[in-house]
Amino acid sequence: MSDTRVEHLTTSGVFTLDGGSWEVDNNVWLVGDDDEVVVVDAPHDAEAIVAAVGGRRVVAVLCTHGHNDHVNAAPAVADATGAPILLHPGDRVLWDMTHPDRAPDGDLADGQTVRVGGTDLTVLHTPGHAPGAVCLYAPELGVLFSGDTLFQGGPGATGRSFSDFPTIVDSIRTRLLTLPEETVVNTGHGGSTTIGVEAPHLQEWVDRGH
Repeated sequence: MSDTRVEHLTTSGVFTLDGGSWEVDNNVWLVGDDDEVVVVDAPHDAEAIVAAVGGRRVVAVLCTHGHNDHVNAAPAVADATGAPILLHPGDRVLWDMTHPDRAPDGDLADGQTVRVGGTDLTVLHTPGHAPGAVCLYAPELGVLFSGDTLFQGGPGATGRSFSDFPTIVDSIRTRLLTLPEETVVNTGHGGSTTIGVEAPHLQEWVDRGH
């Protein structure tokens, strides 16, 4: 039996894109055990994230996508912990808007696994909200970390640059709704949900987008 657990904290800051700015609260997820963790997204407050890590080894800072409100504290967290920052290369254009002088340390690729605390996180490439958006699936824990691809009540926003509504709906339909219904979806903003709760709404999202 794995001792791996999921820990959660919320940080607050500003999301900026296309000349606009919005106050946002972001979820940060730590997955691991008493010895090591991964950080899923590192927004706004590196000090709070490092405090939550509490001296454990950080295997990696995993970026669900490259929007500034998910990566703006990533270099500081990496520098404080010695962890590599991993990002899907499709989102490098967004990353560079926030960190033009600091590249990620490695890539995330569809089907890749990241092992932490005896549990595997599988990378699912789910473009739409952003071209390099990924979700992270931990089947042993029955948990999906969806970033901004899927929220309570529907898909992430697709009204800004580098996003596309048909693409995100296709990503959700083909990559996420195929997961077990009881899978808990831990999102990038707001409350958690399950695949089973969200599945019946897919046609509503499709109809709403046309």
